[in-house]
Amino acid sequence: MASLWNQPHSAIVINLSLRSRGALALGALHHSSSSTLCAGASAGNPFASPHVIGPRCLHYFRRRSPFTPFLRWPSTAFSPFSAPLSATAVASESLEQDVESGFKDSHRGRIYQETYGCQMNVNDMEIVLSIMKKAGYTEVVEAPEHAEVIFINTCAIRDNAEQKVWQRLNYFWFLKRMWRTNVDTGRSSSMHPPKVVVLGCMAERLKEKILDSDKMVDVVCGPDAYRDLPRLLEEVDYGQKGINTLLSLEETYADISPVRISSNSVTAFVSIMRGCNNMCSFCIVPFTRGRERSRPVESILREVSELYELGLKEVTLLGQNVNSYNDVSMVKDVESDSNWKLSEGFSSMCKVRSMGLRFADLLDQLSMQFPEMRFRYTSPHPKDFPDELLHLMKDRNNICKSIHLPAQSGSNSVLQRMRRGYTREAYLDLVHKIRSIIPSVGISSFCGETEEEHEDTLSLMKAVGYDMAYMFAYSMRKKTHAHRKYIDDVPENVKQRRLSELIQTFRENTGQFFDAQVGTAQLVLVEGRNKRSPETELMGKSDRGHRVSFPIIPLRHRSTADDEIREPVIGDFVEVRILKSTKASLSGEALARTSLSSFYESGRLLNTSWVSELAAAAGANV
Repeated sequence: MASLWNQPHSAIVINLSLRSRGALALGALHHSSSSTLCAGASAGNPFASPHVIGPRCLHYFRRRSPFTPFLRWPSTAFSPFSAPLSATAVASESLEQDVESGFKDSHRGRIYQETYGCQMNVNDMEIVLSIMKKAGYTEVVEAPEHAEVIFINTCAIRDNAEQKVWQRLNYFWFLKRMWRTNVDTGRSSSMHPPKVVVLGCMAERLKEKILDSDKMVDVVCGPDAYRDLPRLLEEVDYGQKGINTLLSLEETYADISPVRISSNSVTAFVSIMRGCNNMCSFCIVPFTRGRERSRPVESILREVSELYELGLKEVTLLGQNVNSYNDVSMVKDVESDSNWKLSEGFSSMCKVRSMGLRFADLLDQLSMQFPEMRFRYTSPHPKDFPDELLHLMKDRNNICKSIHLPAQSGSNSVLQRMRRGYTREAYLDLVHKIRSIIPSVGISSFCGETEEEHEDTLSLMKAVGYDMAYMFAYSMRKKTHAHRKYIDDVPENVKQRRLSELIQTFRENTGQFFDAQVGTAQLVLVEGRNKRSPETELMGKSDRGHRVSFPIIPLRHRSTADDEIREPVIGDFVEVRILKSTKASLSGEALARTSLSSFYESGRLLNTSWVSELAAAAGANV
C-alpha cells in the first residue's frame, strides 16, 4: 500500500467510512482540486484515462468494492489495494470495457408491469419500458412470479382504483417475503426477491404511506421522474429506499421513443402534453402531474412517423386537457394570451401567458402528412373547442368524428362548486354547435349534491344523447379545493343509487344513436378477433369509436390496382354495412377491403338520410 501514496502527480485520498449507499468512497485529488476521479497519474495508470472519469468511475468502484460481499473486482490487477497503480500495466480500453460490462451484468433483471387508470398511464408505462431498456433491462415477462423488478403504474382519481393497487401490493409483498420458498416449490423463478416499484399518481399522492407500509415497496417514482428509475433501483442495491416524486415544469419525455406494450397492435397512444392548469375543485391531477406543458410539434411528428413506418393505422393523441395544447418552442414571436380563443360562454381560471401553435395546428399537420392514418384524441376540456378546430374535424376524413366532452354535472350550482368555468346552458350550446358543424359526430361525468341537482344531471344526459359515457361516484381527494372547502356529505349508498340511475338513463337514451346506423356503410379498422366468436368473426372500431363485428370472408380490395382476394387481417380497413345494433356495439357484413382515402373519395361513409336524421334528432334533444 505504501507505493500507492507515492504517485508523483496526484494525492490519493481513500475514505474508508461507509457512505449512505453502503459502498466504498474513493476519490483522487490533483493538487488542490479536481472534478474527476482520475487525476493525472503516470502513463501506466489506467485511472488517468479520460474514458474512465467522474460518475462512471465512481460507479465502477461502487460495483467492484471488496467491502461489499455481493460484488467483486474483475481481477486482482484492477484492485487499488493489491498493487501500486504504476505497476498496473493494463490498457485503459480494457478497463472501459469492464466498466461498460457493469451496466449489463446480472443485476439487470426481468421486468413485469401492471397499469391502472387512464390512457396516459398506458403511454407512461411505454416510456418507462424504453428508459429501462436503455439501462439494460431488456426482458419483460408476463407474470410477476418470474420478475426481478415489478412495476405497478397507479391511478389516484378514484378510491376504487387505489384499493385495487393496495391488493396487488400485498401480493407482491408476499412474493418478496416468501421468495426462497416460492423458488424452492417452483412457484417463482426470479433470481432474487423482486424489487417493487410504484409509479404514477399514487406515487405522488401517497408516497409517505406507501414507503411506511412494512417494506412492501422499494421504489416510489412520480410521473415526472421516470428518467431517474435506473438510479433509484441502484439505491435499493445498497439498502436504501428509492424515491423521487418531484414535479417538473418542463418534462415531456419528447426525446424518448416508447416501447409499445402491445407489439401486434395497429393502434397507439401518443402523449402530446402533460399536466393540468384548470384546478377543478374535485380533481387531484394538478397535484399529481403538475402544470401544463406541451411537446414540440416536431417531436410529435417524428414519433407518429415512426409509428407509420411500423405499419400502425390509428393514433390517439393524449393529454390531461389535450385540446389545450400550446407549443411555443417553434414560434419566435409568441402571441399574447388575449388571442387565446375559448369556447363561447366558457371561462378559464388560469391565463395563458403566451400563445404558440395550438391543437388545431397540430391536427392540421398530422392529418396532412399522414393521410392514411386515423387520428383520435382524449381527454379534451369543453372550454378549448374554437370553431377552427371543429371545422378542421369536419373537413379532414382521417380525423375521427368522435369527441369526448366531459360534463361533470348538469346542475349550475354544482358546476360552480366544481370551478368548471361554464354553465349547463353554455355546455348545451357547445353540443348544439358541434352537431351543427359535424352532424355525424359521436359525443361520449359532488360534494353536497342535492336530489334536484342530481335530476339536472339526468336531464342533461337525456338532452345530449351521449354515444359513450364514463360514470363513477365521487371520491374525496386530499390537497384539492373541495377537500379544503367542502365536506363529502353524500352517503355512499346515495352515491351508488344515483350512479345506477345515471347509468340506466344513459342506456335508455344511447340506443337511438346506435339504431340509426343500421343500413349505413362504416369504415372499420380491424383490431382482432371477436372474443365471443373468435373462429368466425373479426372486431374493429368505426370512425365514431363504436365496436363493430363482422363475419370473416375473403374480400377484394376496392382499389382497382389490388386484385388479391383474401380474408381481412389486423390492420386492414374494411367497409362494413351495419345490419344490427345493440346499446353497446354494432354488427354487419363486410363488403370490401379498402383504404382510408379511397373509402371517403367514393362517398361511402354515410347515407345522406341518416346524417339528416341524426342532425334532426340532435337538434330536437338539445
